[in-house]
Amino acid sequence: MIEDEFGHIDYDESGEGPTVVLVPGSCSTGAAWRPIVAQWENGFRCVTTSLLGYGGTVERRTALDASIAHEAEVLEAVIRRAAAPVHLVGHSFGGLSALAVALRKRVPLLSLTIAEAPAPEILRNMGEYRHYLAFRKMSEAYFRSFQAGETAAIEQMIDFYGGAGTFSSWPLRVRDYACQTTPVNLLDWASAYDFELTPALLATVDIPTLVLWGDVSHPGVKRANELLGQCIPNAGVATIAGAAHFMISTHAKEVAGMIAQHVARTEHNGRPATELCQQRPGRISGDQPFGGESDEGGPERTGPLHWK
Repeated sequence: MIEDEFGHIDYDESGEGPTVVLVPGSCSTGAAWRPIVAQWENGFRCVTTSLLGYGGTVERRTALDASIAHEAEVLEAVIRRAAAPVHLVGHSFGGLSALAVALRKRVPLLSLTIAEAPAPEILRNMGEYRHYLAFRKMSEAYFRSFQAGETAAIEQMIDFYGGAGTFSSWPLRVRDYACQTTPVNLLDWASAYDFELTPALLATVDIPTLVLWGDVSHPGVKRANELLGQCIPNAGVATIAGAAHFMISTHAKEVAGMIAQHVARTEHNGRPATELCQQRPGRISGDQPFGGESDEGGPERTGPLHWK
């Protein structure tokens, strides 16, 4: 555990070798990575954490300030505690938060792996309005259900990602935790919609990057991650056969293998740590939001909870 001025941050590590920081998604803790870590048989120094509001990591966002910069600050604290250049790996909202860290350039990263980040704003900014509105339709219905008092409203979001019946197939304790942390997940979506991703911004990512998605995932999710792979310079992309969104548990062997290969290639090619530490800081901060041109003719971006 990290004792931060804004509250505790989950921190755990195990194994030896290149340092890999593993960031889980929403409604999860670092324990979500156990199937992946087990595949590596202590071949990496694995550092795990939890995002804001999950596990022991104290929430610091509010409805009025849900900037993803807050998530980035937590991950940067974890990386500083690791005290070494790291390979940063994020799944789902953890992948989007990891991308924010890479864009800020405030800590030394050797590589980045994004596994199915919820990145609706790249869809909007690249004119993929059908897929963008699929995200908006889902999240608006989900928010309305929760506000109406439905305790399992989050089932709509989980099944959007994993397919019909995914939520009901989970063990009771997992479903209960998802329901209990729904207010935190609403902030996650506010953060995601506030993250103004553009091709120009993504073009500033200058570390080896791998983007993964499942071949049976939701079409909008797949397309958003395809666009991330296209816009990040020289990014590698890969599809996990037979997998949907929750691939780090359902297809741990395949995901672990692809991450390990990406890390090995980066380690083989090498990049001096001094160069990594001297990167010019990016512009993403809590008081300096992401910028971007508006999209003429597309859905109007009216904030995290509404579209028209």
